Amino acid sequence: MARLAALETRLAAAGDLDQPLLLEAKQHGLSDERIARICGTDAAAVFEARERLDVLAGYHFVDTCSGEFAADTPYFYSTFGEIDEGAPTGPEDPQSAESSHNAVIILASGPNRIGQGLEFDTCCTLSSLAYRRLGVTTIIVNSNPETVSTDFNVSDRLYLEPLTAEAVREIMRKERVREVVVQLGGQTPLNMAYELESSGARIVGTPVRSIMDVEDRGLFTALIRRLGLTQPDNRMAASIEEVKAAASEMGYPVLLRPSYVLGGRSMSIAYTPEELEGFLAKGIVIAEEKPVLVDQFLEDAFEYDLDAICDGRNVYVGGIMQHIEAAGVHSGDSACVFPPYKSEPRLLDEMVEATALIAREVGVRGFLNVQYAVKDGVLYVLEVNPRASRTVPFLSKASGVDLVDAVVRIWRGISLVEQGLVEADPSGAGVGQGRCITGWAAKEAMFSFDRFRNVDPMLGPEMRSTGEAIGIGESFGEAFAKAQAAVGTHLPTSGRVFVSVNDFDKETILPIVRDLEGLGFQIVATRGTADFLFRNGVFAEVILKIHEGHPNIVDHMHAGRIQLVINTPKGRYTQQDDDYIRIETVRRKIPYTTTTSAASAAVEGIRYRMRREFTARRLPEPLLQSGTSQANSL
Repeated sequence: MARLAALETRLAAAGDLDQPLLLEAKQHGLSDERIARICGTDAAAVFEARERLDVLAGYHFVDTCSGEFAADTPYFYSTFGEIDEGAPTGPEDPQSAESSHNAVIILASGPNRIGQGLEFDTCCTLSSLAYRRLGVTTIIVNSNPETVSTDFNVSDRLYLEPLTAEAVREIMRKERVREVVVQLGGQTPLNMAYELESSGARIVGTPVRSIMDVEDRGLFTALIRRLGLTQPDNRMAASIEEVKAAASEMGYPVLLRPSYVLGGRSMSIAYTPEELEGFLAKGIVIAEEKPVLVDQFLEDAFEYDLDAICDGRNVYVGGIMQHIEAAGVHSGDSACVFPPYKSEPRLLDEMVEATALIAREVGVRGFLNVQYAVKDGVLYVLEVNPRASRTVPFLSKASGVDLVDAVVRIWRGISLVEQGLVEADPSGAGVGQGRCITGWAAKEAMFSFDRFRNVDPMLGPEMRSTGEAIGIGESFGEAFAKAQAAVGTHLPTSGRVFVSVNDFDKETILPIVRDLEGLGFQIVATRGTADFLFRNGVFAEVILKIHEGHPNIVDHMHAGRIQLVINTPKGRYTQQDDDYIRIETVRRKIPYTTTTSAASAAVEGIRYRMRREFTARRLPEPLLQSGTSQANSL
């Protein structure tokens, strides 16, 4: 660290960068952007100086065969001032039209972390295998060696490099390849698209301008209005004063979304002006180039995720997934079910039509993920992502259609009609839709709350899950119960159910409690909930809240008297008041739900477990292997 600090001091005092000093800076790992900041210039000027002085990255390869015989699948790492190993993939003239025809660079997702995990690595791996089946050389760039995409037999060449525009530019120069895939690795590669295109890359699939239009919330709002679709009221705010004004105009609660976030990081729901002040006090950067989106928050709405692919005109909807958690929970954290289990067919048709409209208007060539919400029978468009989402592997498995393979074929000029996923339409704009080949499939998120003391497991717009699992079955209950078991939550088949719900949810929870009582469970509840249940014919044992004395709900959990917790807070304050209940459920590994929809799903899972009818079934073979028309036979 001291040597780096001394080097930066010399760089700051140098004025013009000479070749030895610039080479030393690169050998010490300083990026062009860091050197530019130290020297008071920009990264483009530093790169030009490096080119002029021939301070360019060279690459050593790790010999996967230990020198015993020639390695067909070496992987590379960069260095400066040393010999460069390995011949380039592309032709000598990187500007020629055919220079990238038989080779492509795939940008992976980097470290597995909350917001960007192995789902995206799965997409990158499948894309490389699909390209290679079509005779295309693949070059994967990733900074994480502990992934499947970095297995030496997945791609023709592998670069263990930082996922930065600078590193990718150097690899493009080395390999003489210009085609770059950014749709499959999550938000990290997508954020580089514009800079890479400006450096001469040909971004595969959806045009960069279209990607930026969707990422820009102001342009996105204009797009939704132009198409005659509905979205929650929203404002772009470039200052603290604008954020406060927007929240005041729309009314609380509001969803606050900083620009270019990963996994919903720093997103928050403010129910009051005081909570808005708390959000602003976190030091979130708010400026013209990094505005905050202030959204009307649709409390008690149902949310849906839809993954689609488009060849420019034809659209194939891989599937519509319904979230089991309430609106406001990050899509990566919410349990979901495919197909939707409580939806009006009219609204599902509207989602498909709206997705096709958006895909064609944006000019999507590849993946498109759209998030919808339904409140009071009205369909709202929440978000559009022109990339693969984390649910693509889930849908591919559940529908039997390898969506990544289908997209790679689109990028190689094979339309969805030719692939047999969409029927030919006279207008040239057909729409197809997949279905669940196993009957039902449920996705549940995996959390690590039990690794930490006193962490409230209450979910919100900021992603907190660390993985996910799938459950499949002939009924929704079977799929849901299996998904819960896969993440370590074993639904009970007897015992006591603790119920504490807000006034808004009491009518909804009544039939659920009656079902649980009919299944043989004893009902216990807080005073207010127990009074409501008693007035409606359900006798519940009253349990004290923690501040009401002893024995309270936590004491009952300690004694092993509670097997399931249903707690539905409404509004931030009640969410915080009940946090001790949720923390204790995590500590004691007691299944819990925080929404009535999740409670209803739990009842279906419990019914399945109580029947004890467990059948081993062979998984269906994938229906789409090589562009056949088998999918239409569904």
